[in-house]
Amino acid sequence: MTFKQLRRLCMSLPDVEERETWGEATFRVREKIFVIGSLDSETASVKASLDDQAGLMEMDPDTFSPSAYTGRYGWVRVRLPGLSPELAERLIRNAWRLTAPKRLLAKLEEPR
Repeated sequence: MTFKQLRRLCMSLPDVEERETWGEATFRVREKIFVIGSLDSETASVKASLDDQAGLMEMDPDTFSPSAYTGRYGWVRVRLPGLSPELAERLIRNAWRLTAPKRLLAKLEEPR
């Protein structure tokens, strides 16, 4: 997975906007951040629940770790080269769902 691929996944979701903040790209739905990353980095931070964070770190500790500053809220640091496209899509969609207002959730269809 590359940052460009991650960006495409984020931007494919309803009402997503990319904005530079803190020198990095932030992906937002209705002004709320759900992914942070940089074209120059092989990592990104993705919003997740604490349970999902624990499961991801147990599954692959080389790819997943708690994000700096926000890890205590469930955010996970992801090493992009170790991430499959399928898992990336699940992570990004889940982060979007955790962030989007309930009325917007209906726009994201479940299984295709």
